[in-house]
Amino acid sequence: MILTVTLNTALDITYRVRSLRPHASHRVSEVTERPGGKGVNVARVLAALGHEVTVTGFTGGATGRVVQERLASVPGVVDALVPVSGATRRTIAVADEQTGDTTQLNEPGPMVTPTEWSAFQEAYEDLLPSASAVALCGSLPPGVPVGAYAGLVRTARAAGVPVLLDTSGEALRRGVAARPDIIKPNADELAELTGSHEPLRATQDARRRGAGAVVASLGPGGLLAATREGRWRATPPTSVRGNPTGAGDSVVAGLLSGSVEHLPWPDRLVRAVALSAATVQAPVAGEFDRGVFEELLGQVAVTSKVSAA
Repeated sequence: MILTVTLNTALDITYRVRSLRPHASHRVSEVTERPGGKGVNVARVLAALGHEVTVTGFTGGATGRVVQERLASVPGVVDALVPVSGATRRTIAVADEQTGDTTQLNEPGPMVTPTEWSAFQEAYEDLLPSASAVALCGSLPPGVPVGAYAGLVRTARAAGVPVLLDTSGEALRRGVAARPDIIKPNADELAELTGSHEPLRATQDARRRGAGAVVASLGPGGLLAATREGRWRATPPTSVRGNPTGAGDSVVAGLLSGSVEHLPWPDRLVRAVALSAATVQAPVAGEFDRGVFEELLGQVAVTSKVSAA
C-alpha cells in the first residue's frame, strides 16, 4: 500500500467557459467536481496505475463530506481522513475553451486545533507499518505547525518507510533537513529553498541540505533529477497546453510508482513526464489522458547530466 498525506484537502471544482474575460458575466458550459488536494490527486493517479493507495489528512464540514463521498467511488483508494471541526476548502479552476488556459482560485483551509493535529499524528503512525512508501503533499492548513512535515518525515524514516516530500516555503526548508528520500519542488520553490536560479546547481545544493534525491519540475521543460545514482534531464517531445492543475501531482505519482516497482531512475522520470503531460491535456483537473500517457511513454527523452552524483 502507498500512503498519501494531504493535510489541506479540497473539493476541486472546474468551470468551463467559452472565453474568460475580466469584468464580464460568463455562461458556464460544464461543471465538474473531484476530491482534491495534492496528495488526493496523487492517490487517484496511483490507483489508475494499478496501485493500492490509502489517503489520509484532514476533512471537515459539508465540503469534506462531499470529498469523502467522491473518494468512496474511486477504485483502489482507501479513505483514512481524520475529521476536523472546520470546513474543507474548495479550489476553483476556470478553463477557457478558446485559449486552453486555466485560471485557479484556491480557498484557505480550515483551522486545525492542537487536539486534531495530535489525532492525525496518531493515525499516521498507525498507517505507516502497512505502507511501502509515503507522499507528504501540499500546503499546511492554519493551526498546523510549520515544522509538521519535518516531524512526519522523521516518523516515516523511523518506521523504515521511504518518503517523498512535495511542499514549498518554510515547510519545505524544514522538511528537507529531516532527510526525506525525495523532494519534488518546481523551479521557483527550488530557487527559494537554495537561493540559486541555476537548476543544476540548485538540485545539488538541495541534496546537500538533506534530500536523498531532488526532482525539479521545470514546467514545459520537463524534469531535472539529482540522485545518488546520477543526474538526468527528462523532456516531453512537445509543449502541451491545457489545465495544469494536478500535473505536478502526476509527477509525484510517477516517481512513487516507479520507486515501489524498483524501476531505474530514467524510467521513473519518463513515466513522470508522460503522466504530467497527459494530465495537462485531460479535460478535468487531477485526471490524466491514458491514451496520451501511453503514446508519450515512447517519446520522452532522457539525457544524463553526469555519471554520478
